[in-house]
Amino acid sequence: MDVTLLEATDDPEDLICKAARNDYSDEFVGGQSLEETMADIEGDTIDEKKETLIGHLLSHGHFGPFEHAQATFAVKGVSRSCMAQITRHRHVSFDVQSMRYVSFDDVDPEAVREGELVVTPPSATDPDWVGRNQKKSDISEAEFEKRTEIFKDTIEQAVESYQELLELGMPPEDARFVLPIGTKVNIVMSMNARMLMHVADMRAAADAQWEIRQMTEEMLDLAADWCPKTFEYYEREMKGRKNRLAP
Repeated sequence: MDVTLLEATDDPEDLICKAARNDYSDEFVGGQSLEETMADIEGDTIDEKKETLIGHLLSHGHFGPFEHAQATFAVKGVSRSCMAQITRHRHVSFDVQSMRYVSFDDVDPEAVREGELVVTPPSATDPDWVGRNQKKSDISEAEFEKRTEIFKDTIEQAVESYQELLELGMPPEDARFVLPIGTKVNIVMSMNARMLMHVADMRAAADAQWEIRQMTEEMLDLAADWCPKTFEYYEREMKGRKNRLAP
């Protein structure tokens, strides 16, 4: 998996503060400097004032101003299972790599056993891995080896069958039906800062699946550089409160 911040609102926290101050200002914020807009906020510097206001907004549930700052992420190599989970969220825009127009006829099926094209879950490589709703966590070495063998054999055979169907003239949009849900896909997604916090509440939580949790944590790391005061407060004071930030 690789997560990249493709594009984002410049000076997002300036925008958040201006939008929030508009609600309580007699003056038109569009005709003011940031310093004028923030004049009566507590703090000796503009950075301190922004930190004060952002903390006040988040602690009092005034989340609307955070919808003005937008970020676009590119995500490489997550499973279709992970894609199905993240695309359930409203107010996020997605573009997903097409398996109708992109075919995988040149992938070596033997390489699939080692992670090419299909995401390998930790439970296929780590005998001590315990997943959610797992019925049996204590397994023998022989059971683990058999589990790993079945998983790798199955994904290799699926890719072999997919490529054979392509050779027999089946269109990629139909041949893809035999590929596993773990098949890797690339995604571009855009959302505002509030929505990212809501996604994190749901998908960085301890009961979320390992893959989407990893993806969301990487997005939060990028957001911490892009919108630092907001996401520092979120991580410290708010993370894990499910549905609190839902639009």
